[in-house]
Amino acid sequence: MQAMSGRPNGWWISPAIPTIANCALAVLWGFSALGGWGDAAFCGEDEGRDPGCGAGFADAVRVSAPVAVIAAAVAVTAWSMPGVRRRPSRLDVTLTVAAFVWVIAEGVLFIGGYLAKP
Repeated sequence: MQAMSGRPNGWWISPAIPTIANCALAVLWGFSALGGWGDAAFCGEDEGRDPGCGAGFADAVRVSAPVAVIAAAVAVTAWSMPGVRRRPSRLDVTLTVAAFVWVIAEGVLFIGGYLAKP
């Protein structure tokens, strides 16, 4: 007897793949926004750092933070709600949406950093 995946088209992708993607995007956002990677990349380091650019990048972080919170909430909700977690198609869609929201949060950081750059 073979267990059925619950997907109508027969394709099966492990939920670990989109989960790992969400975690990687979350870590990238965290290091870029809070860890100083983005500030150093756009505004320079040490003596070459532009304070005006740093303030502009901080604004980009503030705008991007709510988007990142939404992405994290969607990913956590996907795994915490039994109605989503037990239906593979819903879990796939929810984790994919969370990954796209992480990409939007990263995009806001990148565009904000680019605009803040002197």
